[in-house]
Amino acid sequence: MPKMKTHKGAQKRFRVTKNGKLLRRKQGGNHLRRKKRKVSDYRHKITSPNKGQAKATKKLVS
Repeated sequence: MPKMKTHKGAQKRFRVTKNGKLLRRKQGGNHLRRKKRKVSDYRHKITSPNKGQAKATKKLVS
């Protein structure tokens, strides 16, 4: 059976740390920033996806 190819869309959106943990950015942080509150800047930190999606996403990225 051939190797699984990396999903390029997932590769751009997710990052795998050295410990194997997935990281993603929260939505809404790039476009039309002037209108948004500055408090929302703090809420756009890098987070990890939920455990149910992490296993499937890790297959796509690696």
